[in-house]
Amino acid sequence: MSEPVLDYDQVLANFDPVLGLEVHVELNTASKMFCGCATGFGAEPNTQVCPVCLGLPGSLPVVNQTAVESAMRIGLALNCSIAAYSRFARKNYFYPDQPKNYQISQYDEPIAYDGYADVDVDGEVFRVEIERAHMEEDTGKSLHVGGATGRIHGASHSLLDYNRAGVPLIEIVTKPIVGAGEKAPQIARAYVAMLRDLLRALGVSDVRMEQGSLRCDANVSLMPKGSTTFGTRTETKNVNSLRSVERAIRYEMTRHAAVLTSGGSIVQETRHWHEDTGITTSGRSKEEAEDYRYFPEPDLAPVTPAAAWVEQLRATLPEPPAEKRKRLQAEWGYSDPEMRDVISVGAVEVIEETIAAGCGAQAARKWWLGELGRRASEQGVDLAEVGMTPAQVAQLQGLVEAKLVNDKLARQVIDGVLAGEGEPKEVVDARGLAVVSDDGALTAAVDEAIAANPEVAEKIRGGKVQAAGALIGQVMKAMRGQADAGRVREIILERLS
Repeated sequence: MSEPVLDYDQVLANFDPVLGLEVHVELNTASKMFCGCATGFGAEPNTQVCPVCLGLPGSLPVVNQTAVESAMRIGLALNCSIAAYSRFARKNYFYPDQPKNYQISQYDEPIAYDGYADVDVDGEVFRVEIERAHMEEDTGKSLHVGGATGRIHGASHSLLDYNRAGVPLIEIVTKPIVGAGEKAPQIARAYVAMLRDLLRALGVSDVRMEQGSLRCDANVSLMPKGSTTFGTRTETKNVNSLRSVERAIRYEMTRHAAVLTSGGSIVQETRHWHEDTGITTSGRSKEEAEDYRYFPEPDLAPVTPAAAWVEQLRATLPEPPAEKRKRLQAEWGYSDPEMRDVISVGAVEVIEETIAAGCGAQAARKWWLGELGRRASEQGVDLAEVGMTPAQVAQLQGLVEAKLVNDKLARQVIDGVLAGEGEPKEVVDARGLAVVSDDGALTAAVDEAIAANPEVAEKIRGGKVQAAGALIGQVMKAMRGQADAGRVREIILERLS
């Protein structure tokens, strides 16, 4: 049941929001953090497990070196210091998706600390300070069966899949974000979007939020205006889309304000976000650090990267995504609104690859934000997964520019490519979609249209050239959209001059 909320403007009039974002990133290593099990998504339940990730007695963990390198590269890209000495710790708690009853994580000695990242919201740059980025292992997954909500309450039984248990995980934790005001939800969204772009550029994760390889825990509290004391926070867990990050924070701000203005107190707890209703519901009381009884992991040696190794990894960092976008915008000649649209739908990479395949910048933007963007939205997938490659889009535009197809026929070509009928040119040939430019066929069709529309023909003879559009439409209809419209216009005017 939805709880009372306060109007957002009233929230801002009476309170200042304080945010804290914890972003969990699953690394794309071939094996898990402390064992050799595979990490591929979507395998049959409990087929990618071994004694180590199942926590069986006598098994011992071994650190994944690639995961450590990825953690350091992430820290460096976020302007963090890399610790010369860091340790793993045991985070003790009972939960059925972690069979050891503890999680190997890092506590007071993380691999990376004290960084920052700048995000742009409506042309204003806001700095988000990073407290730490630490290494840990992911947990398994619980599937609650028999209830109406998919959660444990009301379920008849639960199923456990340990394939994900032990997958390398990096947790990136911000310092308290203050001073954001009304833009707090947007800044949080922009920060997570920035992280997604950065991690993708680093090549350390596939950052698929819908699959859980990038997920955000959003901490929210409110301070009365004029106060410098943080309020009691709540933590909305595992928010898995950019839109949901913004919506969940905005909702929690309005819910907190309603509780506080009515004289109530905020309960420190975890919250569950419901995408369908746009609300959060209570989870469980939030533990403090001492409740986890952290102590150093006795089976793992400290991580002590040499300075030369750190600098070697620093040299592998890619061009920062924000700088790259500015460079690409200048190269492509996009206006600020055009580039914002491209960024908002995640089209930078596919457009870049389409242009590299020989397509013009404006044409690439047209296809990816137009027809292909619409189809991706309908399917609920990212642009890169819509089923057409950048090289195929470039080939399609080449057919348009060669006047072998027009934009209307190009949409049918897309249908064929997505249906697995081959490359764009193969679809044109197989479906017979090529534009008809033969003057004989076009003249015959024009004569039929003139004969069927004498009043329109008379207007054109009288000098109303714009009336030719009606005859062009008739010819295009008769030829199933495959006529060369420009040549049709020329023939009409020739016949009626």
